[in-house]
Amino acid sequence: MRLKHLPFMISIILTSVLFGQKTPQKSTWTGQLKYTFVPSIKEQIKRGTFISPSTNKNSPYAKDKKIKGNKVIPGKGLPRQFDPLLNRQKRSLTKKIKSTKFTFESTNQTDSPSDPTGAIGRDYYITAWNTAFRIFNKDGTPASEAVSLGTLFPGDVNGDPIVLYDSEADRYIITEFENNPNGFHIAISQTNDPVNGGWHTYSAESFQTGTFPDYTKFSIWSDAYYVTANISKSDDSNNIRNGQVWALERDKMLNGDSSASIQSFTLTGMVTNGFYSPQVFNVIDDNLPSNGNATLVYLQDDAWEGIDVDHLKLWTINIDWDNPTNSTVSAPIEIPTAPFTSVFDGGDFSNLSQPTGPDIDAMQGAIMNQAHFKKFSTYNSAIFNFVVNTNTTNELAGIRWYELRQNADGQPWFIHQEGTYTAPDNRHAFGASMGIDEKGNIAMAYSSVSTDESISLRYTGRFHDDPLNVMTGQEELIVLSTSDNPIYRYADYSHLTVDPSNNSDFWFVGEYFNNGNRSNMVSVFEISEPLNNDIGISRIEAPTGATSTNLEEVTILISNYGKNSQSNFTISYSINGGAKITETFNNTLLPNSSAVYTFATTFDMSVLNINYEIKTSTELVGDENSQNDSKIINITNSNKNCVPEAKFGCMEDGIKQIILGDINVDNGEDGCNSTGNILGYVDRTKYITDLNRTEKHILEVQHNWSESPSGQAISVWIDYNDNSYFDENENVIKGEMFSIANSLEKFEFSLPPNANLGKHKLRIKAIAEIGEGDIKDPCGDYGFGEVHDYLVNIIDEKTNNNIIIKNSDLKVLTLSNKKYTFLLKTGYTGILTFRVYDILGKTIVYNNISKSGSEYRYDLDMSYASTGTYVIKIGAKSNYKEYKIIIK
Repeated sequence: MRLKHLPFMISIILTSVLFGQKTPQKSTWTGQLKYTFVPSIKEQIKRGTFISPSTNKNSPYAKDKKIKGNKVIPGKGLPRQFDPLLNRQKRSLTKKIKSTKFTFESTNQTDSPSDPTGAIGRDYYITAWNTAFRIFNKDGTPASEAVSLGTLFPGDVNGDPIVLYDSEADRYIITEFENNPNGFHIAISQTNDPVNGGWHTYSAESFQTGTFPDYTKFSIWSDAYYVTANISKSDDSNNIRNGQVWALERDKMLNGDSSASIQSFTLTGMVTNGFYSPQVFNVIDDNLPSNGNATLVYLQDDAWEGIDVDHLKLWTINIDWDNPTNSTVSAPIEIPTAPFTSVFDGGDFSNLSQPTGPDIDAMQGAIMNQAHFKKFSTYNSAIFNFVVNTNTTNELAGIRWYELRQNADGQPWFIHQEGTYTAPDNRHAFGASMGIDEKGNIAMAYSSVSTDESISLRYTGRFHDDPLNVMTGQEELIVLSTSDNPIYRYADYSHLTVDPSNNSDFWFVGEYFNNGNRSNMVSVFEISEPLNNDIGISRIEAPTGATSTNLEEVTILISNYGKNSQSNFTISYSINGGAKITETFNNTLLPNSSAVYTFATTFDMSVLNINYEIKTSTELVGDENSQNDSKIINITNSNKNCVPEAKFGCMEDGIKQIILGDINVDNGEDGCNSTGNILGYVDRTKYITDLNRTEKHILEVQHNWSESPSGQAISVWIDYNDNSYFDENENVIKGEMFSIANSLEKFEFSLPPNANLGKHKLRIKAIAEIGEGDIKDPCGDYGFGEVHDYLVNIIDEKTNNNIIIKNSDLKVLTLSNKKYTFLLKTGYTGILTFRVYDILGKTIVYNNISKSGSEYRYDLDMSYASTGTYVIKIGAKSNYKEYKIIIK
């Protein structure tokens, strides 16, 4: 026996023993779904009941999915620094895989985050985002207009949709959660034509929990549709967190039967007390397993309280629709894994740095969408992933991925392979979705970002006969953002599915940023060897459309996806379907390389607010893949390239210190920073503070130009509508003077009572009185001075909340073994944030806490923490009580 196989055999034995020893639990609740028939989209357009999508203008930022994070114990858990599987991936031999067949943008008008989801069927691809969906033909052309979820579902549009394709039934599925009343909706196409056929819509509107079913995930199984959500109940006697899962009566729902029922189950043995995101395995094709034995999986991290060893937990559900008292869910089985750390920043949701703007959410603690199941002739396979911190010292997000197998339906699951993948060039890899084709080739598409590169969508994969535990495919680019995310919220998930027509094409959708717009990109690819001759256009680099001219250049990135070098081939572009401009690429393009090409012929794009459709193409004779030859973008010259520049310099003019709430930044004497080589412009959107729209606010600002006769002028704007421009009604300080050099001066301002809640960009422009420039123009260049951008988070709290929290009674109980209990008595009733910082200011504990009775309570375990001084802050937004502890 070779020792390296021993852990897998132990896990199989352990699984079998635990499976047999624990008593299954009965269903806890049964009920009937509410049924409504909804006419087809085509019919609704004819009737005038069709609803076009729209974003939430009052609050464009969606509900946070993580009400409470998993309870982290500082210093606890393995590994101590590096993920133990990382070197195996780095040492592995990689091979070129085929590039994307084609890509298309499904939307660029979404709420934040966009929650991209989509599923490919035999005839259509349906993709959805937070408030809407759209149906596409399989060549990427639209088969319908964008459709509000309100066209299918009653009540307000709430979001978090999931799109599925039930391959065995040849039906399309769209879902949405609901919070009034708490529940969820699921719509199933009446036929295999989602445009011309109607919809069977079912609603679950009662949970016996009274809790909002956040972050819902839906799965297809033989005898039911399964649903999980971020809902859980605590058993305080043993610190076990019990989650819930629901089964929906699939057979009746497919036929539009109004008697379709729902069963609820409690999942026992989940030893964690925070964000809850397991998934039931989802059947990826039409080869269904036997009825019963649906499996649900979740990760358990030993950095969390109550977890001793990293492992996977699995539950098995068996449904009896005729006699629900026979329905059961098993006790959990545990499968040990290689050590991993799923925690970032103590559980905080602002994690991964980008070139500019705030750190973005890594989506920790969640099985990512979706956990797919596929039957093969001699075994069953299940694949899934979650994000891990592969370097706890310097923070590098990677993807821990698994393929579990079972020898037959209903048999114990075991780990066939597990790996940890990080992106090249020290980029983060996160937000992944996986798929498996008919040969057993595995694809994994994901998001990537770094301090040097904006968010991108990429993919890798492995062939079925490659060495186990590694992704062998060289990373392929889907799309690179042209701008950064202005807030920390990023797409809560992505989605990859497999084309049932050929069982080899993977369809993936994820979120990226296109010229300031939060957008979703769909890509189609397969895990196969590259073709011999394959030239295509990766992207259109220019124009961008912000401030275009009458001599606009078209610049494209041409890529050689094939095995052979190529030269002297034709390329072209056309505008709005007009005459084709044809030129020749005369250089040689080597395999797996790209080149930027700017057409010599320009065009006129100077007319404002006109849409220009630019189609670019490569025309290689003998090209074996025509699907990636063309790219199309739509550009409008909006004249909103709003980044001003100092013509002569900053020197001592402009902004040398600013204080606003939690923002306190000092340039130092004669400080003159710049971002992107734009003199005088400073992007400081990594700094953020809360602004209560019910209060007045004080901005303190200083300049250092003592020779100015009357000082400097200052204006401030807040981009309430997030359109990357600053309108007149967003101007909160209008050209006021601050005259005393080297001294802070105060300016008072208020927010509109209906100002959009959430995070927005704040711009400060300060220029010398003498010199060129208009202080009332947020985008105009100027002579001497500076322009800074920050972030503000607009909240709506009663004014006395600040006083209530800061004057409240905080009691700290020091217990044995470096444990503490924090008790805060206050009249405040909302959710408070509990944070612990080390001496360097790094967040090592972050969680949200709710009031119980007359006080808030948090039990802090520092028994694993390093020696040193730690700062604890408990509060609502920026209003907090502070306490220090010393660990010896």
